[in-house]
Amino acid sequence: MSWEFFLTSLVIVASPGTGVLITLTAGLTRGRRAAIVAAFGGTLGIIPHMIAAITGIAAILHASALAFEVIRYAGVAYLLYMAWQTLRENGALAIDDTPSSRTDFEVIRSAILVNILNPKLSIFFFAFLPQFVGTQAGTPVLEMLELSLVFMAMTFVVFVIYGIFAAAVRSHVVSRPSVLTVMRRTFAAAFVGLGIKLALTER
Repeated sequence: MSWEFFLTSLVIVASPGTGVLITLTAGLTRGRRAAIVAAFGGTLGIIPHMIAAITGIAAILHASALAFEVIRYAGVAYLLYMAWQTLRENGALAIDDTPSSRTDFEVIRSAILVNILNPKLSIFFFAFLPQFVGTQAGTPVLEMLELSLVFMAMTFVVFVIYGIFAAAVRSHVVSRPSVLTVMRRTFAAAFVGLGIKLALTER
């Protein structure tokens, strides 16, 4: 396992995306525990793409225009739904002081969905992982699995850092309604931007 893999993975994981937004939202609205749960859900959402890449399903997805388009536009629709939920006063960015109002399962489900409904992740894994598998590797599948697990661990750690930071500034957001309004619009715009980006990307 090379330092190039760690550095490349860190850049990819730390780059703001849907998983980061979901984790930040959870930290800002429901605190540290919800942020960690969301980070866990976002990390779990990588598993289907990892399996697809290792088993070669990503190649089929890349070759099938229909399969790619169906998954892609389902992802776009979900991101736009998240944008709408974020703008609503009682939606995704509603400050919640009653932890029981949203279960851990619901937080994890939202985090998993935003990653599962992004077909580019499967293709990314399919193109990314093999570059770091040694040409002399006796068991390339096991090596790809090992690299994938390291990537997932890095994802979880980075997402948790984002989430804990968001939870730390939560009180400042709660005490300033104008700040929350700006954040709702910013996060909604970010979800819309990610949806547009996903809609415009080619296979």
